[in-house]
Amino acid sequence: MDKQLIISPRFRYLVFALMGIGIMAFVYGFITNPTKTWANLLVNNYYFLAIAIGATFFLALQYITQSGWSSGFVRVPQAIGNFIPVIGILMIPILFGVHSIYEWTHPEALATDPIIEYKSPYLNMPFFIIRLVIYFAAWIFLTQLLRRFSLREDRENGLTYFHKSEFYSKVYIFTLALTFSLASFDWIMSIDVHWFSTIFAVRNFIMAFFHATAIITLIVIILNKLGYFPFLTKAHLRDFSKYIFALSIIWVYMWFSQYILIWYANIPEETVYYLPRTKGEFVPLFYGELIINWLFPFLALMSNKVKKNANALIVICSVLVIGQWIDIYQQVIVGTYHHLEIGFIEIGTFLGFIGLFAYVTARSLAAVPLVPKHHPYLEESLEHH
Repeated sequence: MDKQLIISPRFRYLVFALMGIGIMAFVYGFITNPTKTWANLLVNNYYFLAIAIGATFFLALQYITQSGWSSGFVRVPQAIGNFIPVIGILMIPILFGVHSIYEWTHPEALATDPIIEYKSPYLNMPFFIIRLVIYFAAWIFLTQLLRRFSLREDRENGLTYFHKSEFYSKVYIFTLALTFSLASFDWIMSIDVHWFSTIFAVRNFIMAFFHATAIITLIVIILNKLGYFPFLTKAHLRDFSKYIFALSIIWVYMWFSQYILIWYANIPEETVYYLPRTKGEFVPLFYGELIINWLFPFLALMSNKVKKNANALIVICSVLVIGQWIDIYQQVIVGTYHHLEIGFIEIGTFLGFIGLFAYVTARSLAAVPLVPKHHPYLEESLEHH
């Protein structure tokens, strides 16, 4: 149970190769098409931030609900949360590419567009940067605090640090409700500066929680196949599957709610967001994400056998990795680059981020015991059937 994760040389070579591909894609992109490259940087930054935020929300939820079945796996969302500081660093270059992404940063747009002028007290670069710093400071402080409490719990028996983790998990989810909503407005919704949706932040938060749960499940199963988490049972897999199944339904509910309200009202200021997604070259992706993110996992996980099948879950979770990328790609590219072009820049950038994410997560897992030995509900997780 105290087995420490060992990072193999083969894994290091693989992730370094992926990161190398990502660097080459960036260099090639900035030489050939800077606008598209800036947009793809935002796509991947937001993608992996959403995964990290969703994973740490999953962790906080387990503490708040005092869930026993998942207590043996808390190191996985903790490790994923360590990617938040990395994204914080990678958001800095975005500040140099804002003119390629956000219309509201152009002085001529501010001077001639009354809507941009009206929003300028909020949408301006100094305040934009201040908010960015506040978001990451809050997320890093609280996620690292939860990780620190968990590690202190390993060294000191008792319930003191568990109760602290439970309390600060409540603080964290309330902080997320405000900060992740505003961050989604700032970085994604403000791309289409003339459009807004009151459901947008909730929709994207559900997306983050949904796909992060799939990533956690995928990592747990892979580690089990490598000889770690030997106590993983079909009951654990079924519980992970229930989360994915339920969240796929909530995700499609929010997706459909935002779409049908705008379609039914038929107000030009609102439909301007959906027209290029439902009438142009992005149509396959628009409906494809519905199939990938909802229909496929929903139908597959209706089967109780599939819920408890590790290999089937690997396939489902891997498909959802692509599903979230399609979702965020549409949110960003339609309003920035305006054309559907998936080539070396897009694929290479995504692979580079996957390599970096895998490396940081693996290093974080290898730095501490994989199983929190003094978690008060650990026995329930070890004996879960």
